[in-house]
Amino acid sequence: MAKKSTKQITLGDLSIGGGAPVVVQSMTKTDTCDVRSTVFQIKRLEAAGCEAVRVAVLNADAAGTIKSIRKKIKIPLIADVHFDHRLALSALANGADGLRINPGNIGSKLKVKEVVSAAKDKGVPIRIGVNAGSLEKELLKKYGHPSAKALVESAGRHIKILEGLKFTAIKVSLKASDVMKTVEAYRLFSKTYRYPLHIGISEAGPAFQGTIKSAVGLGILLSEGIGDTIRVSLTADPVEEVRVAYEILKSLHLRQTSPEIISCPTCGRCQINIRGIVEKVEAGLMKVKKPLKVAVMGCVVNGPGEAREADIGIAGGKGMGILFKHGKVVKTLKEDELFSTLMREIKKL
Repeated sequence: MAKKSTKQITLGDLSIGGGAPVVVQSMTKTDTCDVRSTVFQIKRLEAAGCEAVRVAVLNADAAGTIKSIRKKIKIPLIADVHFDHRLALSALANGADGLRINPGNIGSKLKVKEVVSAAKDKGVPIRIGVNAGSLEKELLKKYGHPSAKALVESAGRHIKILEGLKFTAIKVSLKASDVMKTVEAYRLFSKTYRYPLHIGISEAGPAFQGTIKSAVGLGILLSEGIGDTIRVSLTADPVEEVRVAYEILKSLHLRQTSPEIISCPTCGRCQINIRGIVEKVEAGLMKVKKPLKVAVMGCVVNGPGEAREADIGIAGGKGMGILFKHGKVVKTLKEDELFSTLMREIKKL
């Protein structure tokens, strides 16, 4: 798929936009002032493959903890600031790698200029984060509701403020909880601007519902070449957000950093416990960081063909199964040997 051409910016040691791989982000769900809990959560995110993390900066104490948190983690740290420019200044002074602010709501032009000047000095980019739930009152009055056009106009206003201060290390997000409104907003924006886009469906919901909404919305955008960073917003463990993000990217062949499991849904033809085997294989592959294609199939109809197309796989029969490797039959196994043999062969790969 043809990726939209966007300006490239730098976040810590990451390149964003300009043809760089789509970056996976998340946000902590701890009290930022609780350094121990926040760092522990970020380390879990790092282990899951998260490449940048955002923390909420609600007050001066939270801004002050940025320094301690930054020293203990490996990935770039983004400070999420609203309304008070002093919090942004403090976050920058304490080592934040990025800012998420809306220039139009952190105070006077002089205050915005202070923040922009500090960001320039530190080489820190700013994300303009437009959200349907916090749109300017005059835009709501103009459009009647937070429409896609209203989101884009809001982003344009904030961009104009930063460009007026000769600051262009910008990325933008235009999020709503409605999938198609979000998609329309990003499409409209990408026709006019070349700033890199951070994409996501805002307040997508609990794990099951939110995963589906995110997969649909972000899948549409990414398939059209729109999106330079991605965050899946779930009312769930943030590690789950990272896992879902990578699965979305993997399904579109944009990032393949972990194994893909191809498994049948099972039906009356299945004569081995495929569901149990798949659950164990999924758990066994959690820490594997290699783009393998693993097939776990249950019957002789589609099983052998899918297994042959995979790097490695099994296809079940009656109380037994066949192990395939790179399209060739390796051996026939009893049902209770399938999982252990498959995992052993995967480790060899």
